[in-house]
Order: sequence, then C-alpha cells, then structure tokens
Amino acid sequence: MSGGTYLEPASLDEALALLAEHDGAALVAGGTDLVVGTRQGKRTLPETLVAIHRLPDLDGIGEDGGALAIGALATHDAIERSELVRGRWTALADASAIVGSPATRHVGTLGGNLANASPAMETGAPLVVFGAEVELRSPGGSRAVPVESLWAGPGRTTAAPGEMITGVRVPAPAEGSGSAYVRLEYRRSMEIAVVGAAALVTLAGDGTVAGARVALTAVAPTIVRSAAAEAALAGSTPTAEAIAAAAAVVHDAAAPISDVRGSGAYRKAMIEVIARRAIDVAARRAAGEGIPIPATMTVGGTR
Repeated sequence: MSGGTYLEPASLDEALALLAEHDGAALVAGGTDLVVGTRQGKRTLPETLVAIHRLPDLDGIGEDGGALAIGALATHDAIERSELVRGRWTALADASAIVGSPATRHVGTLGGNLANASPAMETGAPLVVFGAEVELRSPGGSRAVPVESLWAGPGRTTAAPGEMITGVRVPAPAEGSGSAYVRLEYRRSMEIAVVGAAALVTLAGDGTVAGARVALTAVAPTIVRSAAAEAALAGSTPTAEAIAAAAAVVHDAAAPISDVRGSGAYRKAMIEVIARRAIDVAARRAAGEGIPIPATMTVGGTR
C-alpha cells in the first residue's frame, strides 16, 4: 500500500498493542469489505492496516458449555460446512452459504462481517434470533455484548477505539427448535440481500409454537427483530394461515429505504413474503422435516 503502513502481528496481544499505538488503524483479515469499499470510493483506505489473518486460535468453531463458539477469523465457508452449525444452528449455515461468491466465502470472516455493520449482512439476522453475544477485546480486558447492541447504524459499531472482535458465543436453541434464513436476491452470487429474514421456532409437545424469534435484514438502519411477528406466532399451530398472519405484521420493525437494489415500497412488500418463507422453513425443520441448506435455494428466495 503506497504511502501507508502495513503491520502483521504474530499474536493477539501484539495486535491489540498496535491498535492502541496507531490512532485510526484498521484491522484487516479477509479484506473483502475493505477492498471492495475502497475500490468503489465508499471509504478511504486507512493510513495503517493491522493484518490479523495469521493470528492463531481465532478461527475455531466448536462447543463451549453447550453453546456454539466461533472465532472471529472463522470463514463463512468453514461455518457453512461445519456439521455442528448445520445441525443445531441451521439458520447460520443457511446465511453463510450464500455470502457473496465462493471466493468471498473462503476468505471473508465472521468477525469482519460483524464489524462492517451492514444492515444487509447475511449472518447478522441468524445471530440475532439465536441471542448471540460478541466478545470484544482490548489491552484493558474483554467484554461481551449482545450482537444487536454491536451495531449503531450502517457501517458503525459500538466498539470502542482499540477494541477488537475476537469471537462470538451463540446459545444452544431449545429442544424442538428449528431455524432458517432466507433472502430475496437478483443473482445467485456476488450479491447481498435486497431483503432477508431469519426465524427461530420452538415447538411444544402438542405441535404449537412455544417460542419464536424473527429478525429482518436490509429494512432498517440495523438488523432488527419483529416483536409483533413473534407475538403472533406464540401459542399458535404453525399452519400456512398462522404463518402468513405473523409475516403480515413484520412491518412493525421495518423502515426500508430506496437504493440501487430496490425501492422502499418494494422492500416493504417483499419483506412479508421473505419472512413468511423463513418462518415456514423454521417451523418445518422444528417438526423434523429435512430441508436442504441453504433454505433460500429451496423455497424460492431468488427471483
């Protein structure tokens, strides 16, 4: 990088020290968001880059006390292929499987995706419905924040200067749960969601909905939950009519804008359709039906 500084620490502590030493330094791992944003003129390349792609022990995917523990450097491809994720946290596999192109999924990391704070990011809505927490580390220690509290708006997070995302902890869903992430897109690769929705549905022994969470992508400044849809599902039998009624009220959380990918009116109309598809797949998976990953390709999330 001409005129700038490229630093490649060998340890997490060294990376944190470099962030503290170089005001305004930016972390880079896969670089998929940083490089594209810079080439398109949406952002200025920072004077100092701290490359963390070689840091040890930050790319793991495993269980910790029953929860899913994912390191910040885990790639979307690794998450999508993980049998652990596919089995219990299926919506996250749905989302990871459709991030960008295969090349992007092989180098793009979960930590980078979260730090980019795009309201159209794929993995965010699944992490919200699962109640995930993000670990932030600084030279002064670490803290955990709910994933939805990490985002302050498009491209902005609540992380303090010098803090680094080191991992994500995702609680295990209750027994009898199923989940799904579905998006509307125009192409099958190199695309981000026009709108998207994640759903987590837990069924009681009698087949009624014991609990539900619904989160929406690309219809607000950050990824948001729909309290109205969740309330509508609670206690219902997940018939087509009940799911449609729940999807019809997701507008309580949606305030979509118009941009090059779709008008606000179009997004408002389509979020109901996509939410219905996500809830339907989640309920069917909760009932034991095997629906392939990614759900988007199975239920017509593409146009």
